[in-house]
Amino acid sequence: MRILMIGDVVGEPGLAALETLLPPLRRECSPRLTVVNGENAAEGFGLSEASYRRILAAGADVVTSGNHVWEKRDFWPLLESESQLLRPANYPPGTPGKGLCIVETENAPPCVVINLQGREFMGAIDCPFRAFDRLLESPELAGLEKKIIVVDFHAESAEEKEALWFYVDGRAALAAGTHTHVQSADARVLKGGTGCISDLGMTGIVDGVLGMDKGSCLNRARSQVLYKMECAKEGAPALQGALAEIDGETGRALSLRAINVRAPETSS
Repeated sequence: MRILMIGDVVGEPGLAALETLLPPLRRECSPRLTVVNGENAAEGFGLSEASYRRILAAGADVVTSGNHVWEKRDFWPLLESESQLLRPANYPPGTPGKGLCIVETENAPPCVVINLQGREFMGAIDCPFRAFDRLLESPELAGLEKKIIVVDFHAESAEEKEALWFYVDGRAALAAGTHTHVQSADARVLKGGTGCISDLGMTGIVDGVLGMDKGSCLNRARSQVLYKMECAKEGAPALQGALAEIDGETGRALSLRAINVRAPETSS
């Protein structure tokens, strides 16, 4: 079976790129599960109900997120009501939403999608390593003899990501990093059978700075003044992510390769 994971969707250009590029990619690859990180879909920061619905309509089975999911307070109720929407599981108890969902797949074991967030150079939240263990031992998974476990680890540090890959090796089929918006070149399968990549990259205009307008980002970097960042409007949109081939019997990855699809350049 194939699993497709797509990197952070950034603003309107990212949504448009997803709507244009994901459907033909799904037809070509025929994934059993498609996971899209949407935490920057609403104007580059957070999620709105409209952007979330567009991601689902484009072909996502599960929408993951990260630290920016809290940007739009009126979106929080959807974290409670939407079964296909995740926030990192290692936020403290009582935080809206959930970090795990189970997706039934035809003629294959169910897929368990887990969303975690790193702590190095990020907010001080609960331990993602212990959270992974806790979720595996949860009542939701107790009755699943066979399952395909997929992890979106939303983290800044490549060191922390690689440490988690080795921690989950042999227990997760696929573990992918998000958050940096820069696709890494380290897609591989570990000895225990876990496919991993440090960062899926992003979906949006790649001729900006992490999908944002070059001018505002240059002003911030040069002056150290927090000028407002806005999504890039001109340049080449791309859809980046990774495609894994998974053995449905063993729950191990057979292969993993990065995906980087470009759309025609846009201009305002």
